Amino acid sequence: MSSESSPARERATALLTQHSTGGKASSEQLMLLVYEELRALAASQLRRERKDHTLQPTALVHEAYLRLIDGSRVDFEGRTHFFASAAIMIRRVLVDSARAYRAQKRGGEVERVTMQSAEPTDVMLDLDVLALDEALQQLSRISPRQSQIVELRFFGGLHVEDVARHLGISERTVRNEWRVARAWLLDRMSGGEAS
Repeated sequence: MSSESSPARERATALLTQHSTGGKASSEQLMLLVYEELRALAASQLRRERKDHTLQPTALVHEAYLRLIDGSRVDFEGRTHFFASAAIMIRRVLVDSARAYRAQKRGGEVERVTMQSAEPTDVMLDLDVLALDEALQQLSRISPRQSQIVELRFFGGLHVEDVARHLGISERTVRNEWRVARAWLLDRMSGGEAS
C-alpha cells in the first residue's frame, strides 16, 4: 500500500467517514475505490498458501470486506486504519479456511504460507498459517505492538510509514520491532523456546 496522496485516496477517506456515519451508498462506492488494492493484497496472501487452496483472491476480498463493513459500525480513522482493519479480516478468513481444511482432512496436510519480509535480502520461509496465527497470539501477550506490526505488514501489506502513522510511532521503531518480532516468530515456529 503506497503512502502517497491522490484524489482517489482522498475520496476513499471521505467515503470512510461517510460510512462511519451510516452511509450505505458510501460502502458500495468505497468498495469500488479500494477493490483493486484489496484484491492485490488478497492475491499476494494466496500466493503464500497451498497450491490447491479453494479460495480465490476475489472470494477472499469479498469475504473480508463483508466481515469488515457489514459486521458492526466501525469508525475508520482514515485509509490506513481501513487497510489495517482489512488485514485483520484477511487473516481471520485465512485462519478460518485453514481450520476448516484441517478439519475436513482430519488432521491431514496443513496449510502453508510463506513469510516474506519487506527487505529483499531476506529469505522466504515456509510456514503453517495456523501455527503462525497461534504464534501471533502468543506474541500479542508478550508484545501487543509487535504482534500488530507483523499483522499489518504481513497480512495487510502496509508499508513501514503507514504502520508508523497508524500506531503513532516512528518508522525506525516499526523497523526495529518488525525485525525482533519476525525473529521471535521464526524461532517459535521452528520449535525454539522464544519467550
